[in-house]
Amino acid sequence: MAEQFKQLRDQIDAIDSEILKLINARAKLAQQIGQRKKNGIVYRPEREAQILARLKQLNTGPLADDRITQLFIEIMSLCRALERPTIVACLGPRGTFSEEAALKRFGSTITTLACDSIDEVFRKVESGAADYGVVPVENSTEGAIGRTMDLLLQTSLTVCGEIQLPVHQFLMAQNPELTSIEKIYSHPQSFSQCHEWLNTNLAHLSGTKRINASSNADAARLAAADKDAAAIASKRAAEVFKLTICAENIEDDPKNTTRFLMIGAQQIVASGNDKTSLIMSTSNRPGAIHELLAPLAQHDVSMTRLESRPSRTHLWEYVFFVDIEGHQNDKNIILALTSIREKAALLKILGSYPAAQ
Repeated sequence: MAEQFKQLRDQIDAIDSEILKLINARAKLAQQIGQRKKNGIVYRPEREAQILARLKQLNTGPLADDRITQLFIEIMSLCRALERPTIVACLGPRGTFSEEAALKRFGSTITTLACDSIDEVFRKVESGAADYGVVPVENSTEGAIGRTMDLLLQTSLTVCGEIQLPVHQFLMAQNPELTSIEKIYSHPQSFSQCHEWLNTNLAHLSGTKRINASSNADAARLAAADKDAAAIASKRAAEVFKLTICAENIEDDPKNTTRFLMIGAQQIVASGNDKTSLIMSTSNRPGAIHELLAPLAQHDVSMTRLESRPSRTHLWEYVFFVDIEGHQNDKNIILALTSIREKAALLKILGSYPAAQ
């Protein structure tokens, strides 16, 4: 038996040596490509999306596709960092779901720039202090994030990608004994996402105060400074602020997911599996919205999202946020957008980007 184990371990050692050699060979090729680039762009979302899609097709297990995807995101992140660090702005402090989304998309070798607000994320990217920003745009339970949508209407930045992050909420505190909790900190959306769990499982703590925080990570920071407090936040926040997890996955909807957008100054070419985000508006008259959207159906363009938002210019006027399948340079989408532009009071293309893996 001992000899069999040795043989298997020797095989693993040999494979590890080969993996090491191949990863470094890949890194050298990535360096050569970086040296030949003339535009200074390090991150190519469409190219990385194509790599990940191809590897998923090739994967025969036993490692699951999502594990393979995250492994190669880290490898690509390491190779990118050889050219120069990528700076990504997101909501802070450390331990937020926004930071988790950024790390999921870019890998762990990025430099994250913690911001106090969604507005600041936009400002950091617009000023060039960050290469990209990661902002929440909608949650499967709570709906659209209004401030992000308002800023997308105003900004000159483009949408370069999307990240779908399963959101699991954790109750954490210094003291794991729940009867000692006098107050709970969290972001308002997290309170909403955990409303039924809190009412059912903490009914005996009817006098416990629920206090809104600017982010889940900030809630964890506040709880770390108060022995009588708990927080609802991510598992990473518990690790960052050294809190004990009292209860796991307390969200009411186990499929709770937040969609984030990656914003930057970069136009993304087609990857083969893309989305395009638009903002449009029309005059307030009967049938106007139908007329605005009809060209999508006429040119066989699938719409995946439609949200309305007050225009903030005139009373009872709205703009519409639309996501469609495909890239803005696809022939059928060019035809559809040309027709929409003739009818719309406003048409803004926010960007085309690879659909989330």
